[in-house]
Amino acid sequence: LVFTEEDKYGLYSNLLFKYFLAEGVVCGHDLFVASAKEHPDHILKELPAPLLDDTYRNELGEEATAVKSEDFQDSMKIAWRYQNLPKMEASPTTSTKFGHYYDVSKTMSPELFQSVKWHSFYLHEELSLQTKMKTCNMNSAYARLLQSIQRIIYQEGFDGSDPQKKQKNILRIGIQSLGSVLWGDDICSSDTPEDINSLTKFLYVLRGLLRKSLSACIITMPAHLIQNKAIMERVTNLSDMVVGLESFIGSERETNPLYKDYHGLVNVHQIPRLNSLICDVSDTKDLAFRLKRKLFTIERLHLPPDLSDTVSRASKQDLAESAKLLSSGCGAMAIGKKHLDF
Repeated sequence: LVFTEEDKYGLYSNLLFKYFLAEGVVCGHDLFVASAKEHPDHILKELPAPLLDDTYRNELGEEATAVKSEDFQDSMKIAWRYQNLPKMEASPTTSTKFGHYYDVSKTMSPELFQSVKWHSFYLHEELSLQTKMKTCNMNSAYARLLQSIQRIIYQEGFDGSDPQKKQKNILRIGIQSLGSVLWGDDICSSDTPEDINSLTKFLYVLRGLLRKSLSACIITMPAHLIQNKAIMERVTNLSDMVVGLESFIGSERETNPLYKDYHGLVNVHQIPRLNSLICDVSDTKDLAFRLKRKLFTIERLHLPPDLSDTVSRASKQDLAESAKLLSSGCGAMAIGKKHLDF
C-alpha cells in the first residue's frame, strides 16, 4: 500500500498516479481505477506513452549532451581545485534501468489497452446505481469502494488464499484523492470531523485485502488540507510506504536560484518493511523531482556551488574593527561585530 501526499495543486501527484497505472498497462497487469473527481475513463485515456529502448536511449543521449555543455560552461566559473572532485550522479545510469520510462508529452495508444483488463469505480455512478447498504460505522462511499475491490479480487482470481484456476496476474489498484470532500468525508474541511475513524477503518480493511491477494495499491490524498495530526499519524501507520510531494509553485523556492533546476521535493516519510522487523534505510534522503520536456524524473538533491561575488568576503570596515580589537589586547572583551576568541 503506497500512500502519496498530494502537492498543493495536485499536478505532480496526478502525474505520479498515472505513471503507476501506465506501468501496469505495459507489464500486462489488471487495473482498478477509483475516483470521485475525474472519471476513470478519462484518466486511462491520458496515461503517458511508454518509451521504447531506442527512443529512451535517444532521449538520454540528448540530455547527456546538454549536461556536458552545461558542465563545460560551469568549468569556466568554478575554482580549479573543485574541478577534479567526483561529481554526484543525480539520476541512475543507463545500465541500472528499472521498470519503464514514459513520454509525458504523448498519450498511450489505444492498442495497448486491448490486452489489458481494467475495472473502474466512479463514485457518482455508483451512488446512483446502487441502493442504500449497511456501512458498519463507515462512510458509505468507502464501504461501496471496499465492496467493489473485494468483488474484483475474488471474482477475477486474485485471492491468494485460494488456489487459482487461471494464470497468475497482479491487480494494480489506484484510488485518487481519497479523503477529500468529494468522497463525502469531512476530515479536510473540519478540525473535528463527525466520523474521525471512517478513513482509518477503510485503510485497515483495504490493507488486509492487499496482504492476502496478488494486488498493489496507490492512494493519493490531499494531506495539506487535513488539520488533525492524529489522523495523519494513523494513516501513516496503516500504510506500507508514505511519500510526500512538495511543489515549488507559489512558494519562495520557486524563485530561489538554488532550486532553479527542480520543480519540487520528494519527502520519503516511511519505507515498506514487509515480512521484516526493520526496513532498508537508504543513504540518500534528499530527493527532488523535475518535469523535463518529455520525462518526469526524481533525482538526488544537490545544490550547486555559490558563484556570487560576495561569498563571505570581509569588508574593509570589518577588518579595521578587528585590528582595533587586536591592538587592545588578546584578553580584552570583543565589543564590535566580530568576536575573536583565543
